[in-house]
Amino acid sequence: MIQLSGITRIFHMGDQRINALDHVDLKIQNGEYVSIMGPSGSGKSTLLNIIGLLDRPDSGDYVLDGKTVTDLSEAEQARIRREKIGFVFQSFHLVPRLTAAENIELPLILSDIPPKERITRVNNALRAFDLFDRALHRPSELSGGQRQRVAIARATIMKPTAILADEPTGNLDHQIGAEVISLLENLHESGTTIIIVTHDRELGNRAHRQLMLRDGKILADKRHDAD
Repeated sequence: MIQLSGITRIFHMGDQRINALDHVDLKIQNGEYVSIMGPSGSGKSTLLNIIGLLDRPDSGDYVLDGKTVTDLSEAEQARIRREKIGFVFQSFHLVPRLTAAENIELPLILSDIPPKERITRVNNALRAFDLFDRALHRPSELSGGQRQRVAIARATIMKPTAILADEPTGNLDHQIGAEVISLLENLHESGTTIIIVTHDRELGNRAHRQLMLRDGKILADKRHDAD
């Protein structure tokens, strides 16, 4: 479970103080499908980055699966990220010089997974995401949809309990974006927690729970049952 209590994040731009997050309280149970919406500058990505341990709050507490992670060392937070959290970004964030297979394999290498197991896991992921015939292609040789599938395969290769997606369809056309969302929703159906930041109201409304942010505060928290 993700539990945030009194989370505040402040940025300074010259003499201006910006409360990116203003005393946010939030609980997300394991297995939920949550969208985070709001206008630009509302704090959506900042909230996602703190949930994903990519950023630290200025105050407040973050408890993940029963353990306080707010003040852990960088190394300890990195280990938890590798084990529990997968990331999918609008710009894919693939390593240009690595092939599709090597990009997918990267988290396994960082976690010291033995080579034999790495090969098995990567081959399974390539098949699962219909990328086997693109295994040796670099990102520049892949379409946008293929690059995002590589990114999702990489995000799930460590079997995380949560996938955090920041505008995952932002650089894709409608049809390919729908395919990417279908992949994420299939992961949710298998028990993975999915948290999506999006400007797209149609996409946001697909989630079973929608958070609306403005000025660093959660203004609305709506739930609806799965279809």
